Amino acid sequence: MALHPPILLIDDNQTRIQQVEIVFQFMGYEVKTISSHKYADYLQEINLVCSIFIGEGIQRQFMILNEIVEMARIPVIFITDSSDEMGVEKVHEKLFHVLPSPLTHTQLIPLLAKLPVNRLNTFNSVAFEAPKIVLNESENENALSLVAARLKGNSTAMVQIRKMIAQVAESDATVLILGESGTGKEVVAHALHDASLRRDKPFVPINCGAIPAELLESELFGHEKGAFTGALRARQGRFEMAEGGTLFLDEIGDMPLSMQVKLLRVLQERNFERVGGNKTIYCDVRIIAATHRQLENEIKHNRFREDLFYRLNVFPIEMPPLKERTEDIPVLIEELMTRMAKANRGFVRLTPNALATLMRYEWQGNVRELANLIERLAIIYPKGLVDVDDLPEKFKQYRFEAEIDFTLPDILEDNNDEIKVRQEIVENVTQMTQTTAAEMQDLMRHHEYIPEPTMLLPEEGIDLKEYLNTMELDLIRQALDECNGVVAHAAKRLNMRRTTLVEKLRKFDLSR
Repeated sequence: MALHPPILLIDDNQTRIQQVEIVFQFMGYEVKTISSHKYADYLQEINLVCSIFIGEGIQRQFMILNEIVEMARIPVIFITDSSDEMGVEKVHEKLFHVLPSPLTHTQLIPLLAKLPVNRLNTFNSVAFEAPKIVLNESENENALSLVAARLKGNSTAMVQIRKMIAQVAESDATVLILGESGTGKEVVAHALHDASLRRDKPFVPINCGAIPAELLESELFGHEKGAFTGALRARQGRFEMAEGGTLFLDEIGDMPLSMQVKLLRVLQERNFERVGGNKTIYCDVRIIAATHRQLENEIKHNRFREDLFYRLNVFPIEMPPLKERTEDIPVLIEELMTRMAKANRGFVRLTPNALATLMRYEWQGNVRELANLIERLAIIYPKGLVDVDDLPEKFKQYRFEAEIDFTLPDILEDNNDEIKVRQEIVENVTQMTQTTAAEMQDLMRHHEYIPEPTMLLPEEGIDLKEYLNTMELDLIRQALDECNGVVAHAAKRLNMRRTTLVEKLRKFDLSR
């Protein structure tokens, strides 16, 4: 069953019309194909939503195109590979759109989204309104659950950000995302789009700071053929690509002042012209902007327009640096390792002491720096257990001196790529960075049996770590002897998980 009402394809070239028909059928449209001699019999069909005429630049074809436009009470799209634009120019004001041949479905997605669901919808060829999408309650809950899946973290700041996204997602209000580099501003932009009414339309990002000033206007608004040296054909800009969807202007604070003026006009008027063109193009896009700069300070130094700032700053969302939400680090590491395992890029495990050390480090590069570290460790210690001494030198000054004797779960040995990190361990590791020595001792007893001291502390002191290792090694050997070397039984005897005991056997280089 077709997902959309029928579209009429008109062309005399059978090979070409079959190729175009396949594109539309792939997108779920029911298609009727006819020759140019029979168009008059079909244009008045009540269930048609669009007619598409495919032709070359010859006088008869343009004459037929003109007749179709005059007769049709539905949108008309003209697909042409002609370099003769004079004939098209005569009727282009009445056309819904002109597309170059050969056709691709990526060109059609934003365009067809603006078509009416039936021919009774009011049609305006210049500023055609896309049908509004209304999500029911369950669909809205699904959209918000996607937001939660994208934005990992249980800190107060992340809970508040998810709440703000839920508040603004369904409106078309412009959102300005602020925050240091690497805090995940683009992740928030994606989450906003996924939870919005435009989520089935394109999400188009552009980094305003990465494109030279002289090329940025063409990237945003497109250009016509011959607009400048090297413009061998007309090209869509990002605004056209994002039609009906979301345009993400990353690093807006790095946009040149000359482009800020032009962007402000588009945001106010909702129309623009391509570089080298004079045809007004109307746009229906939702703007999300992001920057790591303090725009109020940029305004004081005349590097950013104040009027553009107020146009963008309708609904600001500020991303906190990672050092202000360190309780999210275990969850973020879990997510990073899960993604790496699914992508067959390896994985590592971290000891609780290593994890606690990372939670005390001040992350200047934020989540991006954390992701780079985990990927590097996976390369250096593939499928290994990383302790504090295995971390890069700059982390060691933040080491957590207390020895905590429980381990993060293994990635399952049967190649299951899901990393199941228990919430209990995440909470305890978070607590480790905040507990006193006495509280730490209680936490250790909660996970494994530690005998009460039976000896007095010598005057010269003692190497406590070595002493505890020796005692632990002795207890493990006793358990294995009593259980005839069966690791599972010995682990039960010691009240620990089998995988934890296996790691200790590797740690002490004991054979099973």
